[in-house]
This record gives sequence, structure tokens and C-alpha cells, in this order.
Amino acid sequence: MIKGISHIGIAVNNLEEARKLYNDIFSKESSEPEWFGEIRFSFIPFGNTNVELLESTTPEGVMRKFIEKKGEGIHHISFEVDDIEQELNALKAKGVQLVNEKPYFNAHGDLVAFINPKSTRGVLIELIQYLHKKSE
Repeated sequence: MIKGISHIGIAVNNLEEARKLYNDIFSKESSEPEWFGEIRFSFIPFGNTNVELLESTTPEGVMRKFIEKKGEGIHHISFEVDDIEQELNALKAKGVQLVNEKPYFNAHGDLVAFINPKSTRGVLIELIQYLHKKSE
């Protein structure tokens, strides 16, 4: 079952500049930057959800390619689920194309998988099952 929106991922050219901008505009404090593979990221809390700022750490990285193609902006919407395997199986049964057939562990040790944007009118959707944090 989908529990709600976990976060919205935003691709940025410069994480430090983006953190400062969002912190100033919304009077918020973003998390310290973290790394996962070729991505450096930071979260900004907004009530029960977060904005995730994402920067590529390599010229060939997925965020760099995204920005070159579409510009800075919304990269994905992440939905929290109770059971990611069950959700993926249900989506496959409906003919939904998946980026990831099986979930994988993210930087925080939670399970994630992505739905192919071709199945969702151009929107990249992430499913996340928190193993280390419960939603409010």
C-alpha cells in the first residue's frame, strides 16, 4: 500500500548553491551533504515530506545527463510503501514498466525501486520502503 509522498527529488548543478537558496527562501535547514555512488545529495524537511537536492559528482553521472537533457528541476517523486516487493509485483501485473525489477538498498539502507517514466506520463517515480525510519 502506498502510504504517501516521501520526498521530491530535484536535480541541481551545484548542491551548495541550491542548499543556500532553498535554506534562505524557505527559512529551512538542509541536511549535511551525503554521497551515494555518483550522486551527492541533501534533504530539506517540509512537514511529513522532504525535498531532496541531487548533484552529479561526475560529468557522466545520471544527474548530469538529466540536467543536460532537461535542465535543473524536478527529477523524481518518491512514494513511501509498506511492502515494496508487493507493490512491484502488482505494478508488473498491470503491465507497468519498471526501471528496477528488484529493489535495492539506498544510502540509508532502505529499499528503493523506480517506475519507468514511459508508464507514468514522463514522471520518474521512486518507491521506497523504509527499514530504518517510520513515517509520521
